Amino acid sequence: MPRRPQRPCSYPGCPNLCEGQYCDKHKTEARRKYDKYERPADINKKYGRAWKRIRDRYVKEHPLCEKCLQNGRLTPVEEVHHIKPLSQGGTHSNDNLMSLCQSCHTKIHHDIGDR
Repeated sequence: MPRRPQRPCSYPGCPNLCEGQYCDKHKTEARRKYDKYERPADINKKYGRAWKRIRDRYVKEHPLCEKCLQNGRLTPVEEVHHIKPLSQGGTHSNDNLMSLCQSCHTKIHHDIGDR
């Protein structure tokens, strides 16, 4: 199967061609800049390894989207949503979590004005 043609690196002034967004020379630099300026500093405290375990356990218990299930549709879960956001004092407890498909999760965040 043919590969996609290479494109110029997205780093300003770099003439190198690459398969992804950045060439090997600028990939780590761009990641470091993203982590420093665009990600919240406490992201690993909120969504670290422990959250992944909690999320995986919750998905095993609730494998279908809870919103779609209320409407009679069977849709596999793609996101685990915090009913009360962590930034507003919510927790990772089961009564504050909801399994959702991507569509329902996006709709909820759109309705509350997050995205």
